[in-house]
Amino acid sequence: MLARVWSASIVGIDAIKVGVEVDVSGGLPKVIVVGLPDAAIQESRERVKAALKNSGLLFPMRPILINLTPADLRKEGPSFDLPIAVGILAASEQIDPQLLGDFLFLGELSLDGSLRSVAGVLPIAAAAQRMGMTGLVVPEDNVREAAVVEGLKVYGFKHLSQVATFLCQPEDHSPAIFNVKIESNRQRLGISDLKEVKGQNHARRALEISAAGGHNLILVGPPGSGKTMLAKRLPGIMPSLSFAEALEVSQIHSVAGLLKNKGTLIEERPFRGPHHSASGPSLVGGGSIPRPGEISLAHRGVLFLDELTEFKRNVLEFLRQPLEDGCVTISRTRQSVLFPAQFTLVASTNPCPCGYYGDSIQACTCSPRQRENYWAKLSGPLMDRIDLQVAVNRLKPEEMTRQAAGEPSKPIRERVEIARDRARKRFSNDTSIRCNAEMKSRHLQQFCALDETSRNLLEMAIRKLGLSARAMDRILKVSRTIADLAAEEKISSQHVAEAIQYRTLDRLQ
Repeated sequence: MLARVWSASIVGIDAIKVGVEVDVSGGLPKVIVVGLPDAAIQESRERVKAALKNSGLLFPMRPILINLTPADLRKEGPSFDLPIAVGILAASEQIDPQLLGDFLFLGELSLDGSLRSVAGVLPIAAAAQRMGMTGLVVPEDNVREAAVVEGLKVYGFKHLSQVATFLCQPEDHSPAIFNVKIESNRQRLGISDLKEVKGQNHARRALEISAAGGHNLILVGPPGSGKTMLAKRLPGIMPSLSFAEALEVSQIHSVAGLLKNKGTLIEERPFRGPHHSASGPSLVGGGSIPRPGEISLAHRGVLFLDELTEFKRNVLEFLRQPLEDGCVTISRTRQSVLFPAQFTLVASTNPCPCGYYGDSIQACTCSPRQRENYWAKLSGPLMDRIDLQVAVNRLKPEEMTRQAAGEPSKPIRERVEIARDRARKRFSNDTSIRCNAEMKSRHLQQFCALDETSRNLLEMAIRKLGLSARAMDRILKVSRTIADLAAEEKISSQHVAEAIQYRTLDRLQ
């Protein structure tokens, strides 16, 4: 007898509907799986056989042919264990195939029949809802993750025997209900507060501008000046994710397997801090079957590169195209996958190899040649893409011992949200733009018009600092954000002057 069960496969961060066709015929026992399965799916033959027996169900000792459609799509992972098992039950007439309906099945099987969580359930659930599927059957550990999608019946089970009972009597089971409500609880999530940072008013201002406009930022200063401390507090002053953004970010993390056994949506903007030994593919994504890298996991959040000059130069060059386009395309022989990567880059580095160039207390021991080679690790095109370049100086002794705590994150975040609202209203006719840093050339002409004084100031800065056209665009974007924070519609010379001072590190290269 022939039976068909529906499942799904992940391509990039999107889900494609997969049919699992099972045919049980007469002859000597054997199990054949076709349809471009990977090794994990080939091994599912033994897992499914043991799981059915240990669940008190019958594994037919006859030829079993399993076909995964479409046949030209590469399938991978253990999530096909459950649909294969259900297909065998239906083909061997242990359950009525008519009861399968338009249910979609996902889950890995243990040998005792228990269901284990799998990755990528959230984008599959979203796709199932768009396809008009009746419901989704998943392991219990994945049920909260899948139930986030409205308009889809989600059933979670711990054991294969429970799934068989459900398919025989579906009316006796109720779908899971999860009330989606994005409530930011920064204290519970352990997000650090900016009030813990003493002094560094210039760097704090740069953080506020970065959060308000989504601008990339680099902090340069001697060891112990607070660069990392400042960077880790940036998510605390950024606006919370909207529901659409939270769903988008959660889907990426679901594909990467970071939501298993957790459920619910990601409430706060992600903060990713890869080590400087990271490879290029680990940053942008890759693999024989492409998976998202650190820049995609930082989508709508912060990618923090500590000790930027310790990264290999060729690795940093991987970031140039995603920083400009907000996405990354991973091309392989069989497929090409697009991953979103709209993140705020925050980097920190010392001013020289010894770390004390320009320090007021400890003398630098590096030669000019050593400093030149040190900064040569950062290419001009990469530095052009960093909007805010900030010097973080060592605190004075009286600042460390006597100065009171700085301004808390909450009022700063409120100012940032007001500035973002102004930008959002400005871009109401273009939903692809969410903040000033994402503006294109056509937006700069429309929203970043300069008066004669501001234009002369900008031209003088271009000549003195040797800035490129891209760097000029970055200055205009930062000026627009500074004006938004000041609640002003037009960009004035003081906004341009403040934006220009954040480009002074260009000359250190």
